[in-house]
Amino acid sequence: MSMRGFTSRDAWAIAFGLLLLALASMASAADVEATYARNIVLVRHGNYVADPKADPKLGPALSPIGVAQAHLAGARLAAMPTRFDALYVSPLQRARDTAAIIGEDFPGRTFNVLDDLEECTPPTRRHEVIKDEKPEELSRCKAQLDRLFDTHFKPAEAAERNEMYVCHGNVIRYLTTRALGVDTKAWLELSVHHASITQIRVEADGRFKVITVGDSGYMPANMLTGATGDADRSLAIPALPIPQAKAK
Repeated sequence: MSMRGFTSRDAWAIAFGLLLLALASMASAADVEATYARNIVLVRHGNYVADPKADPKLGPALSPIGVAQAHLAGARLAAMPTRFDALYVSPLQRARDTAAIIGEDFPGRTFNVLDDLEECTPPTRRHEVIKDEKPEELSRCKAQLDRLFDTHFKPAEAAERNEMYVCHGNVIRYLTTRALGVDTKAWLELSVHHASITQIRVEADGRFKVITVGDSGYMPANMLTGATGDADRSLAIPALPIPQAKAK
């Protein structure tokens, strides 16, 4: 079209076409939803002892020292400048007990049971540890924990979120190796105390930041259990030392 034949109607048509292209571009950009960071707090359950009378599916409850540890963890979590948008717990009894105690510091809140948080043993390069494990059970555990990670360890969609997961040592250590991007068979090289706190941040762009692993600084040293090198401890009342009468 020559400039001599260019009319105001042509100018309006071109302007209108450009406007439609701009609107279409804006609509396409709107279709790509913005993402936000997700802050994940993983809490290991408190101490427990084997109980042959416990439900074989749910496992044993917390020991007295495990109850005390859970109270300390609850106080620490409540003191954080964080409002939790979601609370999750493993279906096993020791985790449920821990969540129930922590929940006292979060009145009006409830925990959702998440089956994939259940304790299991994933593959590890420490073959002496898993020599009695069935290969299919190791594979099943890995699939479970990978599913958990892929479903929950990703950027938030509507706004930044804070989430708490009360679960188990193996689960926390495996998820930490996934966040670090290292060989997941190295999970057993980590060790976390009972009722300790691990924090992982998923950035809006999908990058991971491991903030803390197995933080237990809010517990006195004589209440630490569950990690490598920890002594067996109890809240049972010891015998009172009384000097024996001297023989005459």
